[in-house]
Order: sequence, then structure tokens, then C-alpha cells
Amino acid sequence: MESYTLYDQPPAIFDAMINDIMQAKDYIFVETYKFNNDVIGHRFREALTQKAKEGIKVKLLIDSWGAGVTLSFFSEMLNYDAEVRFFSKMVITFDFFTKNHRRNHRKLLVIDDHITYIGSSNIAGHSIKWRELQLRIKGEITIHFKRTFLTSFKNYNKYHFNKFSYRKAIHFNEFEIIQDIPSIYRQKVKKHYEELISKSKKSIIIETPYFIPGFKIRKALIEAAARGVDVKIIIPEHSDLRIVDLLRNKYIIQMHCNNVNVLFYRVTNLHAKAALFDDKTFAIGSSNFDYRSFRYMHEIMLFGKNKQIIQSLKKHMDETITQSMPFDYESCLKRPVIERIITGMLLPFRHLF
Repeated sequence: MESYTLYDQPPAIFDAMINDIMQAKDYIFVETYKFNNDVIGHRFREALTQKAKEGIKVKLLIDSWGAGVTLSFFSEMLNYDAEVRFFSKMVITFDFFTKNHRRNHRKLLVIDDHITYIGSSNIAGHSIKWRELQLRIKGEITIHFKRTFLTSFKNYNKYHFNKFSYRKAIHFNEFEIIQDIPSIYRQKVKKHYEELISKSKKSIIIETPYFIPGFKIRKALIEAAARGVDVKIIIPEHSDLRIVDLLRNKYIIQMHCNNVNVLFYRVTNLHAKAALFDDKTFAIGSSNFDYRSFRYMHEIMLFGKNKQIIQSLKKHMDETITQSMPFDYESCLKRPVIERIITGMLLPFRHLF
């Protein structure tokens, strides 16, 4: 029987993941941007090592740039035939920027053909107090997530990874899995967002830690607000990247002046990545709402119309909104001159953040 559980507090997320790992009977596949050498990284390493000792197939794919560990961190686990790969290491080349900027930002945990975790949370202790969003799915769709993982795992060190991983959207019942790849032209997640925004009739809620959208998606949001759609963008008051907080002001002001409601989550860092359209279609996954995710990162998103997930996501977002405050336009206009100058200097480099 299929079931869906939404988590937004990292302690509960990590406990649930490790509990499922410890119940695994066949395999455990982990794909993550960060895997840190801290209390959370140690908990996962110990659980995975124990399962490897039991003969369970264990595979880890960690982005080499985001990783806070090296292969030696998993030395005991490797003795039991577990496999650990680091995605696309940094290389010195004439095309240094283009190749090294393509990171694997996906976050997946796939277990035994019937459990999948997809969402925003890395395996890292620094996020223990953040507001994250992770969806646990128990059901047959896990087979499809298993295939996406194995494709990434197979081609982990190929810089032309897009030639191998480019796939049409995966449709399964009421769900759609979209795998994004580094591309200036395709940007499948962004284009899917544009379509959903343009079709929305009543409401759009977007939660994202970083808000630096391109022209087309800004235009779609502004047009939605102009036709009477209640558009809300929820971002952290202070994210973990101060540079992005400075850079986003240009886009926030434009949104505000065009009747898009911008809200600042104030409790802690909001790292959730999700959207809800007309309370009928959801989006949950790894992609941020910025140039870098849409253009340069390997991302994975789940879109769907499942009523149980939508109900849980709506509850999560309502709670986020009650803990947020509206963007203060007047205060923003009074921000220090040096801050405005820095923002202007950063704009030409917005694709890097």
C-alpha cells in the first residue's frame, strides 16, 4: 500500500531515514550534494556500515564540491563491498568554469524498491535547526527513482553527463519526475514551472532559500499576479549565503511592485524547495529558484496531484507563512548606499549564485 509522509524538521528527517536504512533487506542508494564529517554524517556512516556488514548492497554518490568528507571517511564500510563515488571532481582545463560549475545537487535516498526520500535536506549537521522539506514515499514509484540514481552513479565522472542523463519526464500515475541537467537551453524544471505558473488561476506559493529568477519566470509570475492570482514567494530573512541575500533585492523589489507577495521566514534558515499551484499541483525536490539551479546543476523534482501530499504541503506552507513577515518596501529603499553598490556590482555575476 502506498503512503506519503512529509517532514520539515531535520531531526525527524534524519531519524526516519536512518530507521528505514536499518530495516533495508536488499539495497540502499544515497545521492546527496553534502555529506559532512559531523555528528549527522557519522550517524549515517555507522548505519550504512552496519547494513553493508549484513550483506546489504550500499551505494553512495556524493558531489565532490559539496562533500565534507573523503573516501577514507568510509574505509570500514568499503571493506564490506559498499561503493562510494564522488561526482565530477574539480579539474584544471581551458573550460574550467563551465565544467566545474556543473554540480550534482540532487538529494535522494532509495531503499529496496519501495521507499524513496526526495527533497532539500543534505546529510549535514549544520542544517539541524533549519526548516527543510523531505517527502518519504512508500510505493512502486521507487523503481523509477532507482533508475535515475543508477544512471547518475554510472556516469558520475563524465563531464558530458548531460548526454547520458537527458531523459524525458518520467510519468507514473499522478506523478511526474523531472531530472534537470546543466543546459542554457533546456532547463526542464524552469520550463515546467513556467507552464504551471501560466496555467494557475487562483494561487501560487513558492518556498525557496534563494530567489534569483531569470526574465521568463519573473514575467510569468508578474503576469499571474496581474490576472488576479494570489502569488506568494517565501524566502528566509537571512539565508546561509549573504551574497545571495544582497543580490535578491533587485528581484524582490520588482516582484513587490507588481503585486507579488514576498514573505520573509524569520525563525531560522528556510532551506525547503517546494511549490503549490491552485492547491492542486505540487512540486518538491532539490532545485532552488535561481539561475544556478536552473542552468548549471543536476537537479531532480517531483511534480504531482496527489491529494494527501498536497494536504500535507498546504499545512506545512500555512505554518511557514504564519512564521513569516511581509517584505518591507520602505525599509528596503532606505538600505545603506554601500549595500546598493555591492548589489549592483554582483548583478553581472548572478548566474554564479
